[in-house]
Amino acid sequence: MASAQPVPVDDPAARELLAEYVAMRAESFPGQYTPAHPPRQMFEPPAGIFLVVRDDEGQSVGCGGIRRLPDGDAGVRYEVKHLYLRPSTRGRGWGRMLLDELERHAREWGAAELVLDTHHTLTAAGGLYASSGFVEIAPYNDNPNATRWYAKALSERG
Repeated sequence: MASAQPVPVDDPAARELLAEYVAMRAESFPGQYTPAHPPRQMFEPPAGIFLVVRDDEGQSVGCGGIRRLPDGDAGVRYEVKHLYLRPSTRGRGWGRMLLDELERHAREWGAAELVLDTHHTLTAAGGLYASSGFVEIAPYNDNPNATRWYAKALSERG
C-alpha cells in the first residue's frame, strides 16, 4: 500500500517530482506555463506541508502540498498545490489518498476551507476534485496558469 510522508519541499525526491510536474505542465501548455519552485517555508507546518507518495517498494511516485492563505469569509484557508502522480501510477487511488491526507492536515490546523486552482485540460484532476467534494468557485487568485478554481468546506462555518 502506498503512503504519503511529509518531506521538505527541497528534499531531493520532492525536487525530482516537482521537476516532472513542471515539465508535464510546460508540455501541456506551451508558452503559457510559468513555473516557480516553491520556497521551503511555504510548506513548513503549520504554514503548510509537502507530502511525497511512496509505493510499496519505497519509490517516490507522487507529491502534493497545502499552504496557508489569508483567511477567507469561511475562516482559516489552505490551498492545495502541486498535486502530481507519475503517469504509470495513476488509477490506483493514490491521488485520492494524497488529497485526503492533505485535507487531514488542514483540518488539524483548524482549516474551514480548502481551495485550489487548476487548468481545464487536467480532466482527471478535475474529476478527482469533484468526487472529493470540491465545487467550482469564482477565481480567488490571478494565477495565469489556472482556468478553474475550486473550494471544499471543512467546517460548518465554511
